[in-house]
Amino acid sequence: MKLHSNIFGEGIPFIVLHGFLGMGDNWKTLAKKISEQGYQMHLIDQRNHGRSPHSDDFSYELMASDLLEYCNDHHLKDVILLGHSMGGKTAMLFAVNHPEVIRKLVIADIGPKYYPLHHQDILDGLSSLDFDILKSRSEVDLALGEYVKDPGVRMFLMKNLFWKEKGKLGLRMNLESLVQNSSEIGIELTDNFQYLGDTLFMKGDKSNYILEEDEHRIKAQFPLAQIREISNSGHWLHAENPMEFYSNLLEFIKN
Repeated sequence: MKLHSNIFGEGIPFIVLHGFLGMGDNWKTLAKKISEQGYQMHLIDQRNHGRSPHSDDFSYELMASDLLEYCNDHHLKDVILLGHSMGGKTAMLFAVNHPEVIRKLVIADIGPKYYPLHHQDILDGLSSLDFDILKSRSEVDLALGEYVKDPGVRMFLMKNLFWKEKGKLGLRMNLESLVQNSSEIGIELTDNFQYLGDTLFMKGDKSNYILEEDEHRIKAQFPLAQIREISNSGHWLHAENPMEFYSNLLEFIKN
């Protein structure tokens, strides 16, 4: 599958994989800063997200093979790979399957363990949107508010809105496939693999995605992993405390 990406900057290739219901553009502000340090940024839309192709098939194995095809098409090797949430699971699996492609691995607020489904309100809210009736972003925000109380999360979701045609809004993501395959998002990555390269896990201090008891398993599967906590941040740690996230990231990739 030919993935869509936004590429800018020059230097060492640096790929960013977004989380569930996101897109590469979510990382634009931070990525612009990183690119100034001598990196060529590749902000990828994973399958069924953003401007990348839609498919009924959806799994981490497929997303990892999409990424391999992308690296081959763009002649990328010795890559820094950063993945957040769902993108972090794709990144972990890719690093295990193709360690020769990776220079350094960065995982933002996700572990290899199983996560129970917890996006149902969001998926219900997105599925309820009727674009024959809703004609503006503010109307969509109001309708989504019935399901998603957090205005920050609504703003994140509404980045998927675009004008399909004059006067008609739509969502860039393939919502139907993501709803049907939502159980794939939380699946456990098998615990019989190891990645032996340099790895940084960053977790939000207010997030419950990586708990203290998860750290033993992370270290078993990623023996060289450093685990760092980002203060005053939850699951969207890169957006909630971008300065601390950026300084930890830079220190890791430069050393």
